[in-house]
Amino acid sequence: MDIALIGGHGKVALLAEPLLTQAGHTVDAVIRNPDQAADVEATGARPVVADIQSLDAAGWDRLLEGKDAVVWAAGAGGGDPQRTWAIDRDAAIASMDAAERNGVSRYVMVSYFGAGPDHGVPEDDSFYAYAQAKSEADAHLANTGVAWTILRPSALTLEEPSLQIDAGAEKPARVSRGNAAFVIAEAVGRSDLGGVIVSFNDGDTSVSDALDEAAESD
Repeated sequence: MDIALIGGHGKVALLAEPLLTQAGHTVDAVIRNPDQAADVEATGARPVVADIQSLDAAGWDRLLEGKDAVVWAAGAGGGDPQRTWAIDRDAAIASMDAAERNGVSRYVMVSYFGAGPDHGVPEDDSFYAYAQAKSEADAHLANTGVAWTILRPSALTLEEPSLQIDAGAEKPARVSRGNAAFVIAEAVGRSDLGGVIVSFNDGDTSVSDALDEAAESD
């Protein structure tokens, strides 16, 4: 597949990119800072420099034209609510609309465990902008015509990947960034995960089997 990975220098993205390229996919990793290009190239992906916060519809179309799949792994990183809204909601939604316009067949969104209309974060909480922005983006994706999958990992750690997760947990815990990367790489090519939300922690089921269960239980 020809994949556009948005947020190509994130910690999870840099772990997912070599998995995707080793699986035979072509990966355009979208980054804002050209100084990050060498890190991306080292994964086997091709760095593409673009400021997703300022892209208009035509810019998004140029970025996604001819792509088979989009992986959204970008994020404002917290701190500035305005930038959080701009990246985690507005830019994400713009990419979804462009994916639909350009006939992209797969869209994998990396969200977070607990996102959704019942995320429960009060408006006066510093986490609210992120929780709400991700929830609105997820809802928009679910109403597109693209075969989407929403991945909702728990709090991310730097533990070594076990390649085992729990995709049926009702409460968030922790998951290694490496495991999250393996979930992304596995999910992209799986048509049976179209329209599926996968919330997951580290666990004791192989990534492949856990995604089988998620697809079957949807």
